[in-house]
Amino acid sequence: MHQTVQDTQETTLALKPATATQTEPKRNVVRGHILFTFAVMLALALAWKLRSVLEIVYVSALFAVVLMPVVQQIMRVNIRGWSPSRLIAIIALLVTVFAALTAFLVVGLPPVIRDVQHFAADLPGRIPGLVTKLKKLPMADKFGVDQLAEKSEAMISSFASYLLASFPLWMSRVLDLLTAFILCIYFMLEGEFAYQYFLSFFTDGPRERLAKTLVVAEHRMSKWLLGQGSLMLILGVCSTIVFAILHVRYFFLLGVLMGLFNIIPVMGGVITILLAAGCAALDSWSKMAGVLIFYAVYVQVENGFLTPKIMKSSVNLMGLSVLIALMAGLALAGVVGALVAVPTAALVAVLMDEYMVQKVADEG
Repeated sequence: MHQTVQDTQETTLALKPATATQTEPKRNVVRGHILFTFAVMLALALAWKLRSVLEIVYVSALFAVVLMPVVQQIMRVNIRGWSPSRLIAIIALLVTVFAALTAFLVVGLPPVIRDVQHFAADLPGRIPGLVTKLKKLPMADKFGVDQLAEKSEAMISSFASYLLASFPLWMSRVLDLLTAFILCIYFMLEGEFAYQYFLSFFTDGPRERLAKTLVVAEHRMSKWLLGQGSLMLILGVCSTIVFAILHVRYFFLLGVLMGLFNIIPVMGGVITILLAAGCAALDSWSKMAGVLIFYAVYVQVENGFLTPKIMKSSVNLMGLSVLIALMAGLALAGVVGALVAVPTAALVAVLMDEYMVQKVADEG
């Protein structure tokens, strides 16, 4: 009996260190979860603090991915056994774009600048005639048109004050654009190193799967540029033809601007149509009405048919997905969000197809 009690005590003493040893890993796991939670919270707080910087980086990287197929096409050029390097291909692309923009501005801007200078000099004498035209509009008396001439100088000074006050904001936007442009060039030059470093965080199996998925995503995202270019070309050609038929001043310049600014969803069209309507209003109200009616009809056709159709054939997204992506991008990040909404939607769609969608195996 005494021996049995002694054995029981020894067994109990032997189990205590084992229990302590089993408890220690659990404490380490809990401590690791707590530290990981704090790290995630700190990373989210830092990301929120740097959200404007991250937005610029993301847009730059996205456009680098979209433009790389063009750079690679230039690198495939073979001139007597010589092919351009990546740096030379990027420089060639930039030079081509800047040369086209410079030629366009040299041809289109001088007449506009000359007329704007004349208009600014003649503005005080034009105001009474403008007031007379406005009085002929329905319900003009309820909008205080008679006091327009008296308030014109105050309105001009207020507008000048607004321009001066908003100058720092516009300069910051210009600096953001320059930063994004420089980052885009760096991503095209050194993006592969950052890409390989990112993949090194994964083990062999998941890394290979993710790499194949991202290649598919890159292919679909690069096609967005082709689809967006088609939309820009359609709007530019249609606008130029309609403005020429209406005999709007600077119809060629305005048509090209309509096409170029179409890459900026919503705001690009608003800015250019206001310019076109303002130029048409210098001649007659009927021309301005014609410009506005054309754009109202075109917007319905583009949003309801052209954008879903072209983006589905190029980016392989449903029309509903494209519209939802544009709305979500506009709500999240304004014009910039809408600009990158469709290629981002293509990236998300590829990742969801690979990692979330449950594919049904063929039976039989």
